[in-house]
Amino acid sequence: MLEAVPNVSEGRDLRSIEAIGAAFAAPGVAVLDVHSDADHHRSVFTLAGEDAALLDGLVAGVGAAVDLVDLRTHAGVHPRVGAADVVPLVPLHPSELDRAKAAAIVLAGRIGDELGLAVFLYGEVGGGRRPVFFRRGGLAELTRRVEAGELVPDAGPRRVDQRSGVVLVGARRPLVAYNVVLDTDDVTVAAEIAAAVRESGGGIAGLQAIGLVLPSTGAVQVSMNVLDLERAALHEVVPRVQREAELRGLRVLGGELVGLVPERVVREAYEAGVELPGVDQSRTLERALASRLGAWPAPSS
Repeated sequence: MLEAVPNVSEGRDLRSIEAIGAAFAAPGVAVLDVHSDADHHRSVFTLAGEDAALLDGLVAGVGAAVDLVDLRTHAGVHPRVGAADVVPLVPLHPSELDRAKAAAIVLAGRIGDELGLAVFLYGEVGGGRRPVFFRRGGLAELTRRVEAGELVPDAGPRRVDQRSGVVLVGARRPLVAYNVVLDTDDVTVAAEIAAAVRESGGGIAGLQAIGLVLPSTGAVQVSMNVLDLERAALHEVVPRVQREAELRGLRVLGGELVGLVPERVVREAYEAGVELPGVDQSRTLERALASRLGAWPAPSS
């Protein structure tokens, strides 16, 4: 089995989210979690299934997103370049990364051929490029880069559909997406903290972070991806954000986990004596798989 974590640019309309989720849930595919955020205007689906069934479900779900999401009228605080923005394939066991990579390449071809969308590969199948490489400047800038020949899609047409955008398909190891809310309405401070803690700013290795304002509450958030769990641990990231906030006279109001986490994240935090707001055993991938499938899948031979 493989895991997939498609991110769709719809976080407000419940009927659309349910329809997209139903499309992802093809025969043989388990929907383990759905996390929707109205401010981000984004839903993150966590799926698991055998390779062939999972690819069928992903193509169907991306197709549903294309039918239901119009980027020309879309507005959310999270950067995006597609109705189905990113679709990563993730091995459930470290030894099966090559299977995830092979599945990602097949998926990219199917989306390009069957749905007529431009597809770019990222992560382990895209020369290490991350989604931010394609999102820089938004969809308008990506369109310009494609039209100028600076970027050529890895599958599908050599043009960017302005209604549906492109699809970023990748293969990657497990990551943790986690947001920290601060007690301020000054997004520049959140951006400063994000810059201080992320790897590109000289902070924690394997950490991405940006500062965002949440229109629904006026609060600001440091939105993070812990990309490399071998180099960065969530129980080290959260205290670092707290310290950076305190240096600026602020408090952390809470935390929000996006999707699921490997059980080791919870165990290591407990052993280190660090509380992770919004993260506990009920939010682990292993528990979700056991609940839906009865057991943690053994590696394929």
